Amino acid sequence: MKCLIFSDAVDTANQLVSFFSGIMEVDCIVPEAVAKAVSAHCSGNIFAMKESVFPDSITAVIAKTYRNSKYDYVFLGSTAIGRDVAGMLSVDLGLNVAAEITSFKLDGSSCVTKRYFYGGKTVIEESSNARILTVMPGIAEPKSAPAAGKISEVSQEASQVTMVSRESKAAGSVDLEKASIIVSVGRGIGNKENIEKIKPLADAVHGEIAGSRPVCLDYHWLSEDRQVGLSGKKVKPKMYIALGISGQIQHIAGIRGSKIVVAVNKDKSAPIFEEADYGLVGDLFQIVPKLVAAIKG
Repeated sequence: MKCLIFSDAVDTANQLVSFFSGIMEVDCIVPEAVAKAVSAHCSGNIFAMKESVFPDSITAVIAKTYRNSKYDYVFLGSTAIGRDVAGMLSVDLGLNVAAEITSFKLDGSSCVTKRYFYGGKTVIEESSNARILTVMPGIAEPKSAPAAGKISEVSQEASQVTMVSRESKAAGSVDLEKASIIVSVGRGIGNKENIEKIKPLADAVHGEIAGSRPVCLDYHWLSEDRQVGLSGKKVKPKMYIALGISGQIQHIAGIRGSKIVVAVNKDKSAPIFEEADYGLVGDLFQIVPKLVAAIKG
């Protein structure tokens, strides 16, 4: 049994290759910029394609490669492009899709997968005949392959879409998905200026500051790249400290991968406490300085 893996993100590609190499034979089809990095983790064939932002062009070359080599599965990193390609590929190949999976195992001719459900409030396990699957980041830690994979170029057809203009988005200042400790704030901090009172805690624990959707998108107290939640970053730090965050299911969906969750909220009934390993009920502006003092000893 063998599979074909696509991701336009290096980290996700390496994770997928490392995970599925323990289950079946793995080949990759990735952008040229990703191919070299993936070769350290994939012993199979690595098909390098020209960089493209157009899903129809990517879909066409993946479908052609799939048909030529008769793969059993196609796994795609759950990025904006990966999700678009999955839908197009399903129509092109006539195969079912399982989306946003967080685990995978074979069960005879079927596969058993898990994914977040009800906006991340729970996890659902499903058995299906899906052959195209989008995979959430964090499914495995990248592992080196016994031998480097062989890289070869694949030709692509031109997209049916023409780019008229392109405006670059400001680069993000932080990569929360790699952070080992995150100090996250919600509306409970009151205003933008109070974020300065949180920074000593982030510095003390060597963590990154993040925020809920209202903080990042509604009030713009923090930049968009620091948003955690269903519509933001899905993080998996060793510790996630939630300050003044109520814990709605959209936010919980983004912190499911956290090893330890610490919550501080003055509302003892806040939903965040149902998800927290440790909870402190009280005024965060009184609690945070005491935490900082205790950490510094």
